[in-house]
Amino acid sequence: MCAKSKVPFEYGNKGEFSNKLAQWIDHVFYDVLPEQGYEIREEQIYTAFHLANAVCKGKIHFAEAGLGTGKTFAYLLTAVSYARFSGKPVVIACASTALQEQLAGPGGDIDTLSRLLDLDIDSRMAKDPRQYLCDIKVNRFTNRYLEKESRVYQKVLRWIEKTNRGERSEIPQIPDPIWKKVAWDETMPCDMCSRRGFCKLVKTREHYRTAQDLIIADHGTFFDDLWTRDEQIDNGMLPLLPPYSAVLFDEGHKIMLPAAMRAGRHVSYKDIKKMVATIGRVQGARPSLVSVAVALELVASKFFNTLNQTAIQDEQTERLALRITDELLETAHTLRRALEMLQSEMLYEQELHIEFIFTSQLQTYEATLERGLVALYRFCRNKGKDIIAWVDRVDGSLWVVPRDLRRTLNDTLFAKGLPVVFSSATLSIGGDFSYLSRTLGLTEPSGSSAGGIFDYQNQVVVHLPENLPHWDQENRFSLSIKLLVSVLNQTGGRGLVLTNSPSEVGRIRMALKEYQFPFELLWEDRGERGYLVRRFREEVSSVLIGSGFWEGIDVPGESLSLLVIWQLPFPSSDPLIEVRRREAKDQGMNPLVSVDYPEMSLKLKQGCGRLIRTKDDRGTIVIMEPVSGMPWEKVVLEALPPGAQVTSGD
Repeated sequence: MCAKSKVPFEYGNKGEFSNKLAQWIDHVFYDVLPEQGYEIREEQIYTAFHLANAVCKGKIHFAEAGLGTGKTFAYLLTAVSYARFSGKPVVIACASTALQEQLAGPGGDIDTLSRLLDLDIDSRMAKDPRQYLCDIKVNRFTNRYLEKESRVYQKVLRWIEKTNRGERSEIPQIPDPIWKKVAWDETMPCDMCSRRGFCKLVKTREHYRTAQDLIIADHGTFFDDLWTRDEQIDNGMLPLLPPYSAVLFDEGHKIMLPAAMRAGRHVSYKDIKKMVATIGRVQGARPSLVSVAVALELVASKFFNTLNQTAIQDEQTERLALRITDELLETAHTLRRALEMLQSEMLYEQELHIEFIFTSQLQTYEATLERGLVALYRFCRNKGKDIIAWVDRVDGSLWVVPRDLRRTLNDTLFAKGLPVVFSSATLSIGGDFSYLSRTLGLTEPSGSSAGGIFDYQNQVVVHLPENLPHWDQENRFSLSIKLLVSVLNQTGGRGLVLTNSPSEVGRIRMALKEYQFPFELLWEDRGERGYLVRRFREEVSSVLIGSGFWEGIDVPGESLSLLVIWQLPFPSSDPLIEVRRREAKDQGMNPLVSVDYPEMSLKLKQGCGRLIRTKDDRGTIVIMEPVSGMPWEKVVLEALPPGAQVTSGD
């Protein structure tokens, strides 16, 4: 008799669970799914068996499965069974909101599997809080833009009046700048908010915390929970996620950036100026508060001017590395002292004159001050040797994250004894998992690697143009634009153009303004990502251009027949990558070979994987950067779909 009625197979005791799970997986893939019209894929079954064995033994496992193997079904069978066996949900952490929707949205993979196997899977999405409305910001938006005649603003206002969930997916065509005016952000301290317990985000958290089988989170939400979990519990508060029995990272090769961002703290000149301006408008504020605020703005101005002078400019990254000088450290220390003085003055002012400043503003500024103080403390301590710091290109803020995230990952996750699975089509370099293992600080993970099922020799043609100069960047850009126009017209659109940065997307947009196309161009900053992908899929002749679509999007059929690699995805001078380069050099390795080439190879594999999603797909890959005869030729060719035809010429 089954120990837990919800487990989809019978087992006598806990010791039998692993063997019975393997037998059930065998039955599902060889008997049940084929009866529903699904083909038997040995690569899928191989992956499912290895993954199930690793989870049942509490291992850390790399499950690499090539395109078309059906890795989602492979891991869902184990995830659902293990959740019901353990009595706690399994967390599946995805790299993007679009992937969450693809997995757990209506008609997604979980719905399909649940229907096919009559499993009644209880899965709920834990999305990035930035995907939801903030009630406080909504009130400000409504008061400020009620009379604005713009159709976009009026559409947002009408939606706000009727929405129950307040989730961006309900109004996906709204541009990023407008959405940010109403969306939750980290400057809004929920713990002290007057709407605490009643807002839409809290209701969403209450909903997913009760999931029985699966919680489909994004990477950022998972690490928000992981880094704050112990502190929340110690303070008698609920962590973001409920207790879970295992973690599976979909697109597992991408976790280090969200892990770093969620562990980091930042200080922003814009936030400081806004805070000082508000204090200056307070009627009846003490002169000492006003003078401290004015002094803070002067100190902040000097610090951020010095910060900008020490930033290393790089068009290919949104995170600008720093030259940490004595002058920068000195101004950072001065800014920290000024923030501490304002914090003391505001606490005193709050006690005396709470009616003069809105409570919500005070709470926001308290959070801003605390975040900035932590960032500057970490930055100044040990002259910045224990941290990774950068300047955000978009808003000029200083970001500070711990240098050794691997130790923190081990202490908070890997050493806990929970099964942890990293799943992706690109986890290894030629079957070798050492690069990812080294990046994560793992010494003995288990691993399985299954190739894809597609006939790339007959499905893919790769074209390597020969007339694009490597060193003359401006001339190459002009020639690449002309070539892009030519190939898009030849294919009638139906293309995905992948760049290395949002700024490059802007350059392409400006260059294409003089051209007229009989198809629509979709730009990644002109709408919510999931909406853009759906539009690209539905509008067969459209072209999608962006830097954020290298991984995780699934567009089968003729909507995607052309893939343009605008630039080879070499890592930039991103501070997170620079740390790995320095570590490689310190260990006697060549950073170019041991860091840059693996990073580029993994991302290029992912990008190429967007083209062929079914056995019926056909398409062309055009790489708009010199490959033949270059030092990276071998690396690029090995990253291309195996067996694909490679052509060259003008």
